[in-house]
Amino acid sequence: MLRRLPLVGAVILLAVASVQAQWVTVTLPNTPRTADGKPDLTAPVPRLSDGPPDLSGIWMRVRPNRRDNGANNNIHDFMSDGVTAPLRPEFEALYRQRRDVLLGSGRPSEQCLPHGIPDAMFPNAAQFKIIPTPAVTLVLYEEFNQFRQIHTDGRSLPPETQPAWWGYSVGHWDGDTFVVETRGFNDRTWLDDTGHPHTDKMRTTERFHRVDFGHMTLDVTIDDAGAYTAPFSLRVNLELQPDTELIEFICENEKDADRIRAATK
Repeated sequence: MLRRLPLVGAVILLAVASVQAQWVTVTLPNTPRTADGKPDLTAPVPRLSDGPPDLSGIWMRVRPNRRDNGANNNIHDFMSDGVTAPLRPEFEALYRQRRDVLLGSGRPSEQCLPHGIPDAMFPNAAQFKIIPTPAVTLVLYEEFNQFRQIHTDGRSLPPETQPAWWGYSVGHWDGDTFVVETRGFNDRTWLDDTGHPHTDKMRTTERFHRVDFGHMTLDVTIDDAGAYTAPFSLRVNLELQPDTELIEFICENEKDADRIRAATK
């Protein structure tokens, strides 16, 4: 059954390609450029008026070098060699069923539901826009027109929140690194397209570090004592998408899901 994965991936990539063809091209101001007018992605990190790095822009993850699961994205693709997510036995069985038997079918995104953290940054061509303000940093995800709020007004994480797809996030600066702590998740998202699960006990810490104008690293630590025997971390390399804008991405009951299921039969 695993041999069907490339076919599933082909269907997904066709859908993605149709989105890519619609991207807007626009010359944006305040973008450093080389002598030939192209965006200079190696220019120095821009900074906010009060000093910290300015994380503004449209970002997309860089394809990882190590891929061990065919067509779909897996958190292991973004982890150090030899490191795996230490699932508890009952959740290991759930993951293997999602990956090997269902071939990733049934994921929340098939029903136009959010990818969640960290899966929202994994799909091919998944773009997101960061908009920092003094009191809150917004993350706008092109796919499904989703958004996150990261509160930066000095508040602490509340002791309890209504369980949510994106959780409840607060952020602060640690030197030049933007640190985001998130709690209050429901247990309905998958950590990746192959089906790594989590519980509502999950806590995530994200560390955004802009390396230069066009590159940023995102280190994510997942701490979920319900599903995993120990916390684990992964790194997503991000690249700025210059001279473009987000487009409207409306999910209409995920029409591709039926084609994907048909392709795996």
